[in-house]
Amino acid sequence: MRYGVLGTGEVGRTLGGRLVELGHEVTLGSRTKDNPVGQEWATAAAGRAHAGTFADAAAAAEVVVNAVSGRVALDALQDVGAEHLHDKVLVDVTNPLAFEGGHPRLDPVDRDSLGEQIQRAFPHARVVKTLNTVNCQVMVDPARVPGDHNLFLCGDDPAAKEQVRTLLGELGWPAGRVLDLGGIGAARALEMYLPLWLRLSRTFGHDDFNVEVRRAR
Repeated sequence: MRYGVLGTGEVGRTLGGRLVELGHEVTLGSRTKDNPVGQEWATAAAGRAHAGTFADAAAAAEVVVNAVSGRVALDALQDVGAEHLHDKVLVDVTNPLAFEGGHPRLDPVDRDSLGEQIQRAFPHARVVKTLNTVNCQVMVDPARVPGDHNLFLCGDDPAAKEQVRTLLGELGWPAGRVLDLGGIGAARALEMYLPLWLRLSRTFGHDDFNVEVRRAR
């Protein structure tokens, strides 16, 4: 499978690196073709790893992973161009998080979500929100956290969600641990989890944790 991973930060490099290890072709995208972080990543990963612009990454891809900062996600996707996202699965792992006075703030929040904004801006992309509720190391290695903890996904396209569920399985997430929350509107709930995640991270002193949902039978 050919993946375009948008973003050269820790999340993008971690996801892209794991996809290369799994045998996929990956282009890591950034705003400029000569981004030194992207070029260094591609050289280190070698073989099936490439670097280029956001548009380069998406154009070459069958599946696009949006791993830029949530505050600039829409701008980055505009740089990609709607033509490079048309009818493609777009996996959104971002959170619209900022800090004011040391406190986290989400924008949008409650009445909208970044996942929904992306789907509205690119109606012909098949947006699936997932992986935004765990640290990037846990994203690609759920065994870092013991037990049957859960991951969530949502989106309006059932076939796209099944394709992403397969991807999650490759990353180590058993199908039974992945909970489908419904349409892309559920991205509001997934994004609003982040302030709690940050508080837990500070309390524990590390990011290797997750939640487990237990249901009465």
